[in-house]
Amino acid sequence: MSTGIVFHALAALAYALPGVALWRTLLRGGTVSAGKAGRWALGAALLLQALALQQAVLGGAGLQLNWVLALSAAVWLGMAVFWLESLLVRTDGLQLLLLPLAALCTALAALFPGASDIPHADNPWLRLHLLIALAAYGLITVAALHSVLMAFLDRHLHRPMEPITEDRKGLGNVIDRVLDSMPPLLVQEQILFRLIWVGFVALTLAVGSGSLISLSLTGQVLPFDHKTVFTLLSWITFGVLLLGRHIRGWRGRVALRWTLAGFAFLLLAYTGTRFVLEVVLQRN
Repeated sequence: MSTGIVFHALAALAYALPGVALWRTLLRGGTVSAGKAGRWALGAALLLQALALQQAVLGGAGLQLNWVLALSAAVWLGMAVFWLESLLVRTDGLQLLLLPLAALCTALAALFPGASDIPHADNPWLRLHLLIALAAYGLITVAALHSVLMAFLDRHLHRPMEPITEDRKGLGNVIDRVLDSMPPLLVQEQILFRLIWVGFVALTLAVGSGSLISLSLTGQVLPFDHKTVFTLLSWITFGVLLLGRHIRGWRGRVALRWTLAGFAFLLLAYTGTRFVLEVVLQRN
């Protein structure tokens, strides 16, 4: 059994235990509060997951990766930003959703450890570029998911009052209490833009390092392919969003739409190869 599997399993347990404690408190009618012990527990889980990723992804001479390791890396980045944010503002309610999700993703990484070597990743500069690109993709994915959660919470806050029925007393009541325990939307908006800022910086570094590598290998600063085009569209989208936030105070639904649009471009850049070739360009 590899060290990466062991550390991922320990990280899953470290995420799951405080998550179970918070859900038991909620179901018993108590106030959800992680406290200092919860922050220390989350920090320990992040450390274990970081060790797991280091062993699983960077344990060899090159770079080993599969979909569960990429998912684990994205979750780790998002949880790290959340943990840093929790040192400044109270975000305990979010842990009701984040801790089970992190436990599931790290458990999957322990259960499906088979990773493939990334071609040419023994080159240190290319490996650095790939790691930066993975960080950018992961952070922006987490930001997009967070924006979806914010949109759901916004609808919950503005929905008309529903009559209390037997269903509402059961599962519906639990859902309402989970949503009511979430931090205010203004706090969540701060977290969202923190994720976007860090993701935008990582995406900028990914574009810059990719340009230098492309120039050294092919003599072209930026190859004109669908991946480059959609990545640049995503970079421009997030740049406009952050500029609009700074100059015109964009927030709320406007910010959520721009976030999802930028994520969609990045999704097409990294996972839409077959779609673009076969559907858009009609190539086999």
